[in-house]
Amino acid sequence: MRPLRQDRIGDALSYLFLAITFLFFAWPLLWLLSLALRTRKEIFLGVSRLIPKAPTLENFAAILSSDKFAGYLWNALILSSCSAIGCLIVALPAAYAFSRFPFRGKGAWMMVLLAFQMISPLVIMVPLYRYMAAIHLTDSHFGATMVYIALAVPMVTWILKGSIDGIPKSLDEAAVIDGCGHFSVFWRIILPLSAPGIASAFIISVIAGWSQFLVPFLLISKESLMPIGVGIFQYAGTQNDSSLQLLAAACLVSVVPAIVAFLALQRLILGAMTEGAVKG
Repeated sequence: MRPLRQDRIGDALSYLFLAITFLFFAWPLLWLLSLALRTRKEIFLGVSRLIPKAPTLENFAAILSSDKFAGYLWNALILSSCSAIGCLIVALPAAYAFSRFPFRGKGAWMMVLLAFQMISPLVIMVPLYRYMAAIHLTDSHFGATMVYIALAVPMVTWILKGSIDGIPKSLDEAAVIDGCGHFSVFWRIILPLSAPGIASAFIISVIAGWSQFLVPFLLISKESLMPIGVGIFQYAGTQNDSSLQLLAAACLVSVVPAIVAFLALQRLILGAMTEGAVKG
């Protein structure tokens, strides 16, 4: 009975820790929701209650019906989707090569990929802007997309390599015996069987692109090209305190899609990130 009691105490402490962690991260979102549901009058009075006195959805209606914010959302969708597709185009062949081909320094190159992933965009902001300005790729979705791809490729390559590692090499050997070349093996065997990993890598890339702020803030100054994160920041700088409820609604509209996508597809994402981990 004593070990069982200790297990129950351990489980209770674990759940308590998870609850505290959840509240720590969920509290800002709850407060943001509270602000988004308030009227302009209640914001002006500065009432600090969590539950609004007269909740309203007018702020969300105003945001979703605004051409400006609709343009911000569309730009964010274009940048995140195009960068995710480009990331897969670059990372899939690299992951296949790292998983299947023996070559000198393969482990070192994988560590180099991780090292690039650890570099913050803050460190390269000045040289990045000068370089993109020199090749005339500022104020364009294409230039920002290329930077998105460069930042996400290391992580996506690691995810896809783990997914490909989980495919038995005997299938490759059987295909080679039947006369397939490396490209045919990659196209006919690897791609179909690693579809779950590809889907999860695509979702992760889209979420990462959607949440980007520094890169578009640095490279895009035209309001018509700004994604939602930069658009909200610029809008906040031109408004007064009475627009706080609109900003809160806009922030929720920009954050919720990424949260919902992760929660709905977390098993697929975590499965792809851990697949092949035992094999290395």
